[in-house]
Amino acid sequence: MMLRYALKSVRARKAAFFGAFLALMCAAALITACGTLLETGLRGSIRTERYTAAPVVVSADQNVHRTTVKHKKGKTKTKHKAKPVAERAWLPQGLAGTLAHTPGVARVVPELTFLAQPLTANGTGGRTAYGHAWDSAALTPYRLTAGSAPKNPADLVVDPWLAGRARLRVGDRLTVQSTRAPRTYRVSGIAAPAVEVPHQTSLFFSAGEARRLAAHPGKVTAFGVFPDRGTDTGRLRPAVVRALRGTGAQVSSGDSRGAVEFLDAAAARTRLVSLGGAMGGTSLLVAVLVVVGTFALTVQQRHRELALLRAVAASPGQIRGLLGREALIVGAVAGLTGALLGLPLGGLLHSRFVAMGAVPATLRHTASVFPVAAGVVATLAGAWASARVASRRITRIRPVEALAESRTEPARLPWGRVLAGLLLLAGGTVLVVVLTSLRTEPASTPVTFLAVVVLSTSVALLGPLLVKAAMLLLGGPLRLVGPGGRLAAANLRGNAARMASVVTPLTLLVGMTCTILFVTPTLGDAARAQAREGVRADWVVVPAGPGVPAEAARRLRAHHDVATEVVRTTVRVGLDKYAAQGVTPAGLTRTWDPGVTAGSLGRLTDRTVAVSELAAEQLHLKPGSTLRLTLGDGTPAELTVAAVYTRGLGFGDLTFTHDLVARHVDNPLAAAVLVGTPRTRTQIAAALRDVPGARVVSPRTADHLQAQRQQANAEVNHLAMGLVLAFTAIAVVNTLAMSVSERVREFALLRLAGATRRQVLRMLRTEALSVVLLATALGSGIALAVLTAFGVGMTGRAAPSVTPLPYVAVVAVAGLLALAATALPGRAALRVRAVTVATAKE
Repeated sequence: MMLRYALKSVRARKAAFFGAFLALMCAAALITACGTLLETGLRGSIRTERYTAAPVVVSADQNVHRTTVKHKKGKTKTKHKAKPVAERAWLPQGLAGTLAHTPGVARVVPELTFLAQPLTANGTGGRTAYGHAWDSAALTPYRLTAGSAPKNPADLVVDPWLAGRARLRVGDRLTVQSTRAPRTYRVSGIAAPAVEVPHQTSLFFSAGEARRLAAHPGKVTAFGVFPDRGTDTGRLRPAVVRALRGTGAQVSSGDSRGAVEFLDAAAARTRLVSLGGAMGGTSLLVAVLVVVGTFALTVQQRHRELALLRAVAASPGQIRGLLGREALIVGAVAGLTGALLGLPLGGLLHSRFVAMGAVPATLRHTASVFPVAAGVVATLAGAWASARVASRRITRIRPVEALAESRTEPARLPWGRVLAGLLLLAGGTVLVVVLTSLRTEPASTPVTFLAVVVLSTSVALLGPLLVKAAMLLLGGPLRLVGPGGRLAAANLRGNAARMASVVTPLTLLVGMTCTILFVTPTLGDAARAQAREGVRADWVVVPAGPGVPAEAARRLRAHHDVATEVVRTTVRVGLDKYAAQGVTPAGLTRTWDPGVTAGSLGRLTDRTVAVSELAAEQLHLKPGSTLRLTLGDGTPAELTVAAVYTRGLGFGDLTFTHDLVARHVDNPLAAAVLVGTPRTRTQIAAALRDVPGARVVSPRTADHLQAQRQQANAEVNHLAMGLVLAFTAIAVVNTLAMSVSERVREFALLRLAGATRRQVLRMLRTEALSVVLLATALGSGIALAVLTAFGVGMTGRAAPSVTPLPYVAVVAVAGLLALAATALPGRAALRVRAVTVATAKE
């Protein structure tokens, strides 16, 4: 019976339930889109290209492992964890003999993969360029369509894609920037792949030249294993696994070969899981907060109807059941619609991340029924919970009181709501305090956004009290505005609960937007400030391509200049990741000052390391301590701490010698060369005239280039959280429109009492601006508290980077949304004759 009544109720009040439907639909779309990103990170396929012809691929382990064993109450628990390294790990070449003697193996092809950037006017069209030995062309396979294979160190074979873009023919010359000094090669041939290779371009060198450029003597990237005739992959792979047991080598076949080939795609899995989880979690919290407010406003608009039901003997359980069933009906339709819309939205998000370079195109977007189911279930659960929360008041009071409250708001808030609001306020304050002690970005970022949501939720619960408190300050000025101001002040004071439902999404919009906009600059500006203070160089050589070749530093040193090559990577200490760099020790203090507080940079050698104060504190290190770590390519190392420095935010937590890092990274070219010299920029540029891709700039210009890269990275975060902000903005408009639409009778009575149409509209504008002012103050206060705590923890300074123009834009957009969402339904409501509305049945 109650279900049938709920269906009739929803059918009869389509307009009233449209606001809740819209909020739930947007929530479902957002959750589903985030779910597809999460699923892509977990299950997204990486199609192999280079290894298409090799059914089995053997590669090095790309992870650092840790196994912990705990004994408790007579039971033993073993936990195994693994984290990926930043660079490509290499295999001993001697494993080829083991593989060749494995039963069922017909042929073993060693593979070398290394940086090889062709220096052409047209570039590579967005494709990554890799160098290989011609012997490994069979892994795809590539077959010559013109010319001959590379036999001499100066020979080179290119693919048709590069040949077409650079207009190369057999016999032409091509300069290639690889891991060593740039070198000009003769195009000896053009080879086409037997399958489509859309995400890379391949340059093939002679075997000896490839080994020189790979710079890993006695090691290979991978082995392609081909079976004997009559041996299928299902039998070959287990045989290879058994043969390599104990070596740590990884054996891949089928779709898993793609992760061996495209390390960036494999690393992007982790990034997408983290990004999708963070977006999904934040979206869910925001959705619950917004939907609860929307349902509360819907129930408030039906207060008289529900009170009459109570008066004719409907029990509290029946009222809760009615509202719950209505919510489930609306939630089911909205959830399914939103979830289906979320699938293309997730695909759009993935494509934008690919376009920004945050996710490689080789990691294909994956969407199944699971994100859709998650979106629908989350929407149903949110709708039901929101209805339960919104119905608490009407079901707990007596029918007579319910009828009285259907005309006027209750004099005071329920003590349970006030207590819950104060508890959330205390919880948000605790999160802010905790944020001041978090000194790593992975730990602080989720707490930052959680604190904003928790504090905004406390505003939602304490909203009526906050509105009344604000009116103590705004009441006087509003009364001076005129009749519209006096009416607005009376409405704000007398309908604080209704106005509070509008303040909540506006507060969330301002607070969340300001936090997203300014959290990255707060960290980035502090890092750049430390870098500016620490760079003592007169000039900086920056790359126009993959990096500055070592030849540039050698030429500068030949003129008695100090040239500090800087190469960057990340390393693992245990399973924890630390940003690291390698620098040239000779003359280091002339060009670089990290703020040494203990030890000396003069002791920096291939067997020592300098650490930041943060790393020293976390790892309990001091000069003379021993640090065990894993370098970028998975090589374990044991080094002695030579110095401790303060500017870790600007220069990374660990500093090694340049030569040590360069031997263990995929790209050993310098990210920058710091130059200490009395010579002018023109003289330095003249000395480097023949070095491709080297540009001489001032330290200030280098800082501006870093700011541009920082902004490009921030755009990914802005896009990721932009959907949450868009959802919140829709909720603002939705809630305001619902709030104004229910006041048709009030407007009619005002007009019958003598108020003009213009005075009523002026009252609405004044109310909207007052609400925006309160929401801006609350949202800005929340964002300022959270950003300040974030700054204290991450940078040591209570000075968040807030740019005035974006902040003014945020407030202006919030104000325009509020005015538009108030004016349009208000004008529509005033088009109907006042007498018609006043005499109509409710």
